[in-house]
Order: sequence, then structure tokens, then C-alpha cells
Amino acid sequence: MDFHAEIGESPAVALQDAVALISDFPALAGLDLTVARGEIIMLTGPNGAGKTTLLRVCAGLTPLARGNGQVMGSDIATGREEVRRRVGMVAHSNGLYDELTVRENLEFWGALIGAGDDEVRQAMSMMGLDGRLATVPVRGLSAGQRRRTAFAILVVRRAGLWLLDEPHAGLDSNARDEVDEILKHAASSGATVMLSSHEHDRAQKLATREVRLAGGVVVGDGQ
Repeated sequence: MDFHAEIGESPAVALQDAVALISDFPALAGLDLTVARGEIIMLTGPNGAGKTTLLRVCAGLTPLARGNGQVMGSDIATGREEVRRRVGMVAHSNGLYDELTVRENLEFWGALIGAGDDEVRQAMSMMGLDGRLATVPVRGLSAGQRRRTAFAILVVRRAGLWLLDEPHAGLDSNARDEVDEILKHAASSGATVMLSSHEHDRAQKLATREVRLAGGVVVGDGQ
């Protein structure tokens, strides 16, 4: 699967003096961060540190009030549509259509970027969603199956940067293990992963680097 993320290209994320406002509050307050392609970055820090805002900025969902940023080679101020095309974000809601089947969810998102039937089948197979599960409406899936479906959408969309806000939340131990294997496979296939998780010990084993935030800036970077 091509994630448009060859090692040696420009950084997956490059932010300089990034300021982002949430209701006039600087959730990011002059943040500097560079993320190389293929890394798995664990974002840590207390509630309100800016982790979710950082993910939303990288997804092209929250604009910068000041500073500069490039995500997957595109300027996040002038190229937000291109950023959104190359980036995928999974948060608590998973972003799925409950009334559609697993296959229909993947076909809907795949159609937006011209993915063919083979890519849809490959994504379902990669996430263990082929066979009977492909025809099950999302409302009938377990929490783990929903999360796998959300990740399959990132695959079929060929997202080069995976932005994950609490990807282990609501999952049992087996499903958390599945998430970890999926993320390691995605990174080894060329994707870059940035995640925020309260499962600190689990995420630390998974990550290639830990970035700690406080007050909307980076206060620790385990490069």
C-alpha cells in the first residue's frame, strides 16, 4: 500500500512558532516541531497542554493564528485542502457512518480519491475486516472493529500521516494489541504516525520518539 511517504522526502511535519487559538486562548503558544517521515511520535503532557490542538493543526482543521507550518510538503495556510487529502485523523468518534456497512464506508471514502475495488479489498484484508464483517453495518460492530474500520479508511485514502487522538480508548486488551500492530505495520509501510494516548506505557513501547507538551509548547523532545 502506497502511503506517499518515502524516506528522504521533506519532513512529515514542520512547524515554526506555531500559535493556534481556541476561543481566543492560545492552545498552541509558539510551538516548534519537526517530524520525519516514518516516525511514530507519542505526544504527552497534562490535559490542556495542546496535544489535540496540535493534531488538529496538522490535519488542516484548526488554522494557525501565527507562525509557519508544512505538513506532508504542503503549507498549512495556503494548501489546507492538499493537507487534508494526504492526512487522516482518528479521534474518539472514529468518523464512521453507522448506517453503512464496513465495505460501504470504505467505498465512500475511497471514491473521494479515486481508490479502486482492489484497494478497498486490500484495506479490509489488512485490517481483518474481510469476509462476513465487510457486510455488517458499523452500528453492529464492537469498539475494536470500529477502530479497525477507521484505520482501514486511512489505508484506502492512502493517508501519509496518521493523526490519532486516544486510539486505545474504549478497547479491550486484545483490541489494543491489534491497534499497536496496525500502527507498526503502517509506519513500516511508509506512513508517519502521531498519537496522543493515556495508555502511556503501551504507547511508549510503540513510539520511536516522545514529544512532551505543556502550555502549548514543546518542553521535552526525546529525539
